[in-house]
Amino acid sequence: MADHRINDKAEKKAILVISFGTTYPEALKVSIEAIEQRIKEVFATYEVRRAFTSRTVIRILSKRDGFNIDNEREALLRLQKDGYSEVYIQPLHVVPGAEYDKINQLVSEYTRMDCPVFKKIALGRPLLANTGQGETRDDYLTAIAAACKQVPDLEEKEAVVFMGHGGQHPANAAYALLQRKFEEAGYNHIFVYTVEGAPSLQRVMAKLKEKSFSKVLLMPFMLLAGDHALNDMTGPDEDSAQSQLTAAGFQVRSYVHGLGENTFIQDLYIQHLQDAIAAFAGHNVVKNTN
Repeated sequence: MADHRINDKAEKKAILVISFGTTYPEALKVSIEAIEQRIKEVFATYEVRRAFTSRTVIRILSKRDGFNIDNEREALLRLQKDGYSEVYIQPLHVVPGAEYDKINQLVSEYTRMDCPVFKKIALGRPLLANTGQGETRDDYLTAIAAACKQVPDLEEKEAVVFMGHGGQHPANAAYALLQRKFEEAGYNHIFVYTVEGAPSLQRVMAKLKEKSFSKVLLMPFMLLAGDHALNDMTGPDEDSAQSQLTAAGFQVRSYVHGLGENTFIQDLYIQHLQDAIAAFAGHNVVKNTN
């Protein structure tokens, strides 16, 4: 990785790490804080700060724990007040969905100002963005390679089923593309479904039966193992993925760890941040090496 240890005291530079957030302290520590710490190590002369996009999460943490976290707008206003001239934002979202749109719109507002408050402001891309067209790196292939390093040893006739978030936003299409990329890369035992969109768990179960898998390893394809992983994926209710798969006759086990715990995924977020800084500085964005 490139060394960003610069010696420029004239400009105050900051990195703002933004995620949806979580109300689970352990998930916060092993995923979000772990990535933030890696960023602090690589970008040692930058101020590194945190923001959440979920107002609900922020409100719960404040009321329950007295733990106050800025949202994306508050964080930028605070950086402005503190005199930072360069701000680079790295989102920890998996796809460029609604939460990413909040940040992208805000950055656009700042860049369109007649009298800019920041000399430089740039936004990095989420985990899955570039598809390898032109000279861009294929985020899907690099994320697939990183995620597969987290998969435990599999048993005979065991498939991996990743759970994504999904939703009504057009970015939900990223999960179908992710499935296709897994298949094109030769991972015919790996399947992707989403909690709130497509592909559905029912569709994945049909494929599992068609390909004669009898065992399933459930894993979250999410930044952290929070409410969705502990309830929608592995919860005791009959509509959880684990309960539905078990009722359908599959032997099911779970690996309840978010992508943010994976050091290879952490490296990808750092690379996306490096790309954003390099692109703003007029350097060439890293070419596709896949």
